[in-house]
Amino acid sequence: MNYFIIDFDSTFIKNESLDILFEISDPNNNDKIREIKKITDLGMNGHISFSESLKRRIKLLEASRKDIDKAVNNIRLNISDSFEKNSDFIRKNRTKIYLVSSGFHEIIDPIAEEFNIIKNHIYANNFVFDDNEIVTGFDDKNVLSMDKGKVEIVKNLNLDGTIHVIGDGYTDYEIKKEGFADYFYLFAENIKRESLINNADFLVKSLDQFIKIVE
Repeated sequence: MNYFIIDFDSTFIKNESLDILFEISDPNNNDKIREIKKITDLGMNGHISFSESLKRRIKLLEASRKDIDKAVNNIRLNISDSFEKNSDFIRKNRTKIYLVSSGFHEIIDPIAEEFNIIKNHIYANNFVFDDNEIVTGFDDKNVLSMDKGKVEIVKNLNLDGTIHVIGDGYTDYEIKKEGFADYFYLFAENIKRESLINNADFLVKSLDQFIKIVE
């Protein structure tokens, strides 16, 4: 049986969800927005550890629950074109699909629900809020906030079948690198990370290409 481990940011959606949240919560701070994107790219290309990337970004975040709701509404309009087009494939294979993201449940879950992804097949980080619903940090006990968190998640799923990982970043490739996936598909519809091309079993420019390979 085939199982599909799918990334969220820059794969299921066109952008990085944290970048969108930063732009909404502090729209006029262009220097901060540029710094956040720089840190994101360093992590996604494997030049700094994921945990370092996350800590540095969240430290700069000043966002409320309302900002998160606005980010979700923005993301609804920015689903990757080929995922939108192939929503039937996602629904048909919902028991085989696992959404494994270094993003946050508060942003991802409302979007995933609209594609009928099974709730306990969604793995992501969690924000921590104060009494005024302001983000104060993240749950650092969540394995996905740690280095090789995606590897640990897929390892613990203990899936008996062929495991296909599709994503745009180094943390997705790590699942294959550590021996817990059979194939890594570098997803390049939204961004093409040149540093990862040689690590990919397949470079796919759309979900259509991915489907043609696995079906």
